[in-house]
Amino acid sequence: MALDQSFVGRSYPPSAPYEVGREKIREFAEAIGDANPAYTEPDSARALGHPDVIAPPTFAFAITYRSAGQVVEDPALGLDYSRVVHGDQKFVYSRPVRAGDRLAVTSTIESIKSLAGNDVLSIRGDVYDAEGEHVVTAHTMLVARAAEEG
Repeated sequence: MALDQSFVGRSYPPSAPYEVGREKIREFAEAIGDANPAYTEPDSARALGHPDVIAPPTFAFAITYRSAGQVVEDPALGLDYSRVVHGDQKFVYSRPVRAGDRLAVTSTIESIKSLAGNDVLSIRGDVYDAEGEHVVTAHTMLVARAAEEG
């Protein structure tokens, strides 16, 4: 069953603030195999003009996927998450994510398309710090595969 087109443009309430910690950044950088010292050493980050360590660019996914969960779990949308695969991801930054940030995300459904019987859902996650300044926008595309004919 196709997703409800009337959901395009719908925004969900902001997420609870996520406090970014140095250890989370270090663990993430280690997990992706990125040894950039700006991710683990405060002095290296300060030498680049940052107040503390910064996060690798894809770290934002750890924050935005939780907010996108409000979209995929909305029963009125009609998304069968058991059929979903991750289609694409991109990030547009105003500044890097930094240790000590308290970040909240607002998710908005940007588009819903039907392609070859599959539903393609695009979600925008706007991330703001505690002062209300934009940090990053995450664009996530999910593909709900068509049900198999039985």
